[in-house]
Amino acid sequence: MYSKAEEAMKPVVGMVVSNKMQKSVVVAVDRLFHHKLYNRYIKRTSKFMAHDEKNECNIGDRVRLDPSRPLSKRKNWVVAEILKKARIYVPPPAVSHHADASNKTENTVAS
Repeated sequence: MYSKAEEAMKPVVGMVVSNKMQKSVVVAVDRLFHHKLYNRYIKRTSKFMAHDEKNECNIGDRVRLDPSRPLSKRKNWVVAEILKKARIYVPPPAVSHHADASNKTENTVAS
């Protein structure tokens, strides 16, 4: 029914690092493992491409990925749910300094 590779794939949780593609996102998944020789925990990051059907994910979102059949050469994951939405920074509207500068020069010339 399932291949051994597909059975070994478990749902993972990660952070969206890129959403520049249509219906696809790149998710960074961190994992900790114990190094036997150095007796320390080491953090490793893996990047997975995942299918985002509704284009809902933004950079910084925390998402859960479920394994699926191969959707393309590198996409074997599907975004199951968005666990936490990231805050989106909206810059304040830019004030035109050029108009202020032209008024000052007109005032100095008129004087």
